[in-house]
Amino acid sequence: MFASATELPAALLRIAIILIGVAVVAGIVVVIGRRRKSTTLALDVTLTLSSWWALLSAVGLLFIVGKAIGGEFAEIGNAQIPTPWASDLPCRTTGETSGPELWCIGATSSTLTISHPDDATRVLAAAAQAGTLLYSTIPAVLIAIVCFQTLRGRPFSTTITRAFVGGSIAVLVLGTVNDLLPAIASTVALRSVLPTDNALYPETFQIGVTPVPIVAALALLALAAVFRQGMRLQRENESLQKETEGLV
Repeated sequence: MFASATELPAALLRIAIILIGVAVVAGIVVVIGRRRKSTTLALDVTLTLSSWWALLSAVGLLFIVGKAIGGEFAEIGNAQIPTPWASDLPCRTTGETSGPELWCIGATSSTLTISHPDDATRVLAAAAQAGTLLYSTIPAVLIAIVCFQTLRGRPFSTTITRAFVGGSIAVLVLGTVNDLLPAIASTVALRSVLPTDNALYPETFQIGVTPVPIVAALALLALAAVFRQGMRLQRENESLQKETEGLV
């Protein structure tokens, strides 16, 4: 969830509008569920919101593809844009300090917009946006699958375990892509539009991978193991219950 505005109240208002919309959808689901005397209101609300989340992400993905094919602009979020240090500010690059002191700036993250981009910039920008969108949609898809299977009376099933394993792979791949592509795309884009002697021309690729995708992937694998164990215990209980009924 992101909002941009020149004034803080305007940005907060945009965030509030999004939250109010989510609350309205949840409220409608609750009202309908109570009229139907549903006993799974929490699951109903969660499934609805996660499904809408996934649906809007699909629409957003189509928009990204369309913009990549015929758009006149390429936008790169979280772009690594080198910022030259102001000449009237102190700058230290070596030596020890005895207290707080201002040092030179290296790079900053921002949004980069290129008009009439070349093919490489267009493709990389679209790939970076699509990767970020898909990465952020993984939780919604997994939650929707769990809720749907639970409402069907199958809280422990191979569908859920496979979803967690697939989600683990997707998180690892898309999370890594989400860390790498914005920096790569912004560097390629700036090199395509700036002369080499410009202060903003990136001399190097500054890329890195955070441990978040690895940790999230391991967590999903652990959940898959937990649900797999739940499936085994459920089968054992059902088998024991059948044997008990046979004895009676």
